[in-house]
Amino acid sequence: MSTQHTESPLAAPAEHAFVVSDGVADAEPTVGSSPAASVRSGWIPGTSRLRFGGDYNPEQWPRETWLEDIELMRQAGVNLVSVGIFSWALLEPREGEYDFSFLDEVLDLLAGAGIDVDLGTPTTVPPAWFWKKYPASRPVTREGVTLGFGSRGLVSPSSPEYRAASVAIASALAERYGQHPAVVLWHVHNEYGAPIGESYDDYSVLGFRRWLQDRYGSLEQLNAAWGTSFWGQRYGEWDEIDAPRLSASITNPAQRLDFKRFSSDALLACYIGERDAIRAHAPQPITTNFMATSCPSVDYWAWAREVDIVSNDHYLTAERDDNHVMLAMDADFTRSLAGGKPWILMEHSTSAVNWQPRNIAKRSGELARNSLSHVARGSDAVLFFQFRASRFGAEKFHSAMLPHAGTSSRTWREVVSLGGLLGAASELRGSRVEASVAIVWSTESFWAQDLEWRPSVDLAHRERVEAFYTALWSLGVTVDFVHPSADLSGYSTVFAPSLYLLDDEGAANLRGYVAGGGTLAVSYFSGIVSSNDDVPAGSYPGQLREVLGLSIEEFLPLKSGDRVGLSAATDAAGSPSAAASTSAAWSGSVWSDAIVLEGATAVTSYVDGPAAGQPAITVNDLGDGSAWYLSTRLDGADLEGFVSDVLTSAGVSVSRPAPGLERVTRVADDGTRFTVLINHADTAASVGVAGTDLATGEPVTADTEVAVGAVRIIRETAR
Repeated sequence: MSTQHTESPLAAPAEHAFVVSDGVADAEPTVGSSPAASVRSGWIPGTSRLRFGGDYNPEQWPRETWLEDIELMRQAGVNLVSVGIFSWALLEPREGEYDFSFLDEVLDLLAGAGIDVDLGTPTTVPPAWFWKKYPASRPVTREGVTLGFGSRGLVSPSSPEYRAASVAIASALAERYGQHPAVVLWHVHNEYGAPIGESYDDYSVLGFRRWLQDRYGSLEQLNAAWGTSFWGQRYGEWDEIDAPRLSASITNPAQRLDFKRFSSDALLACYIGERDAIRAHAPQPITTNFMATSCPSVDYWAWAREVDIVSNDHYLTAERDDNHVMLAMDADFTRSLAGGKPWILMEHSTSAVNWQPRNIAKRSGELARNSLSHVARGSDAVLFFQFRASRFGAEKFHSAMLPHAGTSSRTWREVVSLGGLLGAASELRGSRVEASVAIVWSTESFWAQDLEWRPSVDLAHRERVEAFYTALWSLGVTVDFVHPSADLSGYSTVFAPSLYLLDDEGAANLRGYVAGGGTLAVSYFSGIVSSNDDVPAGSYPGQLREVLGLSIEEFLPLKSGDRVGLSAATDAAGSPSAAASTSAAWSGSVWSDAIVLEGATAVTSYVDGPAAGQPAITVNDLGDGSAWYLSTRLDGADLEGFVSDVLTSAGVSVSRPAPGLERVTRVADDGTRFTVLINHADTAASVGVAGTDLATGEPVTADTEVAVGAVRIIRETAR
């Protein structure tokens, strides 16, 4: 077997490099011929270009179409495709019987054309024979409905039959293709946690009980953690514990929270099983595609530690006017999961997404803007679902790199143009985004906050996270996302928009951050409960009382549509505050608190409403730092004003870009700075930096414009 590999996707096709005779590869894989640790600790081996391509599903097409597709890939500059993700039924038509003939040929053809492969394990679609033979493995909804075959998505993640079958196919693939010259990356499963993240089948119940025994050790500890003395829910035997199914009223929230933790861990165990099976035979890095901010059933902070490279799928919510801001948020969170290292945009769409309520097509130039926003925020790979649009099945109306309209279409022309732009921007590869501001993202807190019977129906966690992120985006501030227990020492300012649940470790970490000189800004309904959704002794906000220098005697949520006014900002002596902008016009909605100051200073107070005359915004000095508290919902310009005040107090220089202009800078190891500018507005804007446009090679000055709907990538002139 030849291991020669051609980097350029435009190179002439070679003869098949991976020869198979009698169904057996001529050369057995030799793990260690390329040190796995060195490969996995870096980036995708191979080309020095930014990666470009998408899902390729050749099983849907005859061989002559494969040849056409590969030629078109070369024309577009494609250098990486994901193969095999939905092909389990072809690869293992009967249990234990493998047929790799189609995959052998496809991989050989791609290798000959110099196109690298991200080889998928097809375990998101167990074959019909599996569903027939192992009915106990079928997933069950919380409502008690047993789901059947006919779609994609996981069977019960706790099923021993599923885990054995998935490890077996992953191992067989890795043993066969671990040394194939086309394979540079392994792609385990597909979008764990979607379309369902929890299964209530019997295997999951048994797994949940084992998980609880490991977590608590004894029923006494479990009963204490879950507060089962309330409503007479005490357990006397482990087999009395069920999954938290629908019940007559509200099921114990601590049990609900633990089942979410267990379900994420069960899915992760499936990934680790396949990953380790691959590692036994193959040296390439291994990943699985996350869905960053859009898959609430998985705790990606735990998952990110288990992948060699973080990859993500993102699909624009086309009907939102601010969808480009939400795209940026998803990209920033993915980069944060990657620890700032380069990551892979594994899937996004060239145009319409057919499973959304309305299949809104992207307008001219939007494909490039969306793609480059991910690149600006740390992705070194731009891949789509999928290369050629499907003619049948559930996603036949989904956009693709090569749409049904073919190469005469606008979409294809924009795909080819994007391939050229990414090729010209290869200098970006390996550079990193720098951020001095962070937003706290706690999946466990979100799980708990979004359960039933909270003090207001307007407390869904996502709303405040989006609002604070949007304010920072509008101010031109690039942010990281952080776990509550992460090292925060590199950030001047940390915002906690939704931190309902905060455990002891996270609370101590935030206190240490502030005492050490950091600036923390907390929004309402944060620090309310500890790790088991239990209220700490004393007044709210529990774990954050000392840091914020206040206590809350009572929540004062507002009626639907009600607003409360805020007074002008003042200092401790009652004089106009120099630390905050004039807030006389600010007004809040949804929430207010009955606050008692315990060391903090009131920056503004409520003019009216249930908390009239009481503090609305406070700041507390602790050690060398300070902690702000915002006790109502500010929106739009008001929230931007608050965020700007917090940043100014922390010494962060805010240079607001032109409205609609996205500006992000990546920095290479040698200090070279690359600024990506994306104009989402209806008017041209100045780039604001001097340097060289990577797409054209032309010099630019600060006054050079970014046209409406255009993208510029500037290598800045050395400062």
